[in-house]
Parts: sequence; structure tokens; C-alpha cells
Amino acid sequence: MNHLRYLFLKHTVLILLTFLFIYKGFGQKIDKEAPLGFDQERIGIVRGKIDTISYFSTTVDTTRRAFVYTPPSYSASNDYPVLYLLHGIGGDEEEWLKGGTPHIILDNLYADEKVEPMIVVMPNGRAMKEDSAMGNIMDPDKVEAFATFERDLLDDLIPFIEENYPVLADRESRALAGLSMGGGQSLNFGLGNLSEFAYVGAFSPAPNTKEPEILVPDPEETSEMLKVLWISCGDEDRLIPFSERTHTYLEQQEVPHIYYVEPGGHDFKVWKNGLYMFSTLLFKPVDPSIFKKYTLN
Repeated sequence: MNHLRYLFLKHTVLILLTFLFIYKGFGQKIDKEAPLGFDQERIGIVRGKIDTISYFSTTVDTTRRAFVYTPPSYSASNDYPVLYLLHGIGGDEEEWLKGGTPHIILDNLYADEKVEPMIVVMPNGRAMKEDSAMGNIMDPDKVEAFATFERDLLDDLIPFIEENYPVLADRESRALAGLSMGGGQSLNFGLGNLSEFAYVGAFSPAPNTKEPEILVPDPEETSEMLKVLWISCGDEDRLIPFSERTHTYLEQQEVPHIYYVEPGGHDFKVWKNGLYMFSTLLFKPVDPSIFKKYTLN
């Protein structure tokens, strides 16, 4: 009799736990968009720090500059995952800081306990000796330098960060995201190097984005290896066909991803919201079944 009672109680507990797990999944609250004031500096919160770094690029054969944001809780005794955050064709390593205030967005997210501690690296994605955004930004050499950055990122910048900062050096602790040209780079380099990145985000990806069949030649492998794939764009952005093309292919191939279309054009209003939303998904367990809830439509 006692044995039967034990089995009955065990079975009942298992049913209750399963129900609670399912209920929690269905009831999970997500942000549909960044809240008002998410990008405004707050008073009375702890802030992160921005470092300026210089690293030698064997790819370009010169010393290059980048910015590194460390979180408010930063301690050299801890190990952190890393988000590599890329700019657009008209910018450089300063573009996000000047137009997107990622440090303020992240400071506020930390204050609200909505994001995991991470280091954010903002490099110059134009990998050439004269890498400024001056002159004709559409010069073929400058455009080609954005493709060259793949080797600079993988062979030079990431090793430098992992040697000089307390970071976790595995693919599940690396994210790659960017705006416009940097969004295209993120899709090209992130999906093209699944052994290096588990999180990929593209905000208004530009025409440099490769065709989806090239980006994802093996949908099953991509589905298995990626933790989060985010693509967002403004509904008035003339470049939205590149986002739509990639989304359509991913949907046809049943590759889990978030496709987030919001009111707006090709501007920082869209990109800042994308950064806010994407950041909250990084370096934590995420259930792909909620991906389709990330929409304003």
C-alpha cells in the first residue's frame, strides 16, 4: 500500500511540474519593443566603462582601433561572453557611440536586470590601412575592405580580445551583430562561421548580404548550431527586400529565427530598438517557440 501511495504521489508531482513548465512557457512575457526612455541616460544607476584599444592586424598589416564596453558589474576575476557590434558603410568604430548610444542602452538594461553581463566590442569594419569614413565611401577598395574584415575579425581582433580581456572563448559565448553594411557582414560572417558564433543579429542588412542559399547551405546544421538569429528592418526602408529575401528562405527551410519589422526607415531609431531587443536574448536559454511572438504586426 505504501509503495502504491509513493508511486501515486511521484506521478502526481511529475504531472504538476510538467504543467507548470508548460504554463510558464506559454505565459512568458517578452518585450515587443524597447520601452520609452530606453536610450536616455538615467540618474542614479551604475554605469559601464568604454575603453579605446589598439590591436595589430596581420590581415591589414597595420595597427587598428576599436572601442570596448565593459558592463557595470565588470571584474577581471570573472569571464564574460562577447558581442561584436558592427557599423554601417558611412561610419567607423565611432558610429554606434555617436548615433546609437549602446552604452546607455545597456546601462539601462543592466539596471532593469534584463541582460546578461557581457563585453561589447565596436571595431572598424572597413579593413584597410586608410580605414576612415572620409572621401568616397562607395570607392570599390573601401567596399571590398568590408569583406576583408572577416579575416581581421577572426584572425586578429577576436584573438586580441581573448588575450587581453577575461572572456569566454567558445562559440556559445560569442555574438555578432551590426547595422546596414554591418548587418550584412554579421549575416555573412556569422552564418559563414557557425563554429565561431552562436548568436547573429542583423539590423537593416544592406545589399552586401549574400543570397540566402549561400548564407545557409545546410539549414539543418544552421538550426542546430545557432541559438538566436535576429533580422530586423524598418517598414519604410528601401533595403527591406534583402531582409525579406533572407526571412522567406529561412522560413521555407524551417530555420528558427526572428524577423522583426517595425515602423521606420534606415536609421538609428530602428537600429537602437534592434540592439535593445537582440541584447535581451543573448547568452541565456531561449526557447525558439517564442521567436514568432517578436513582431509588432
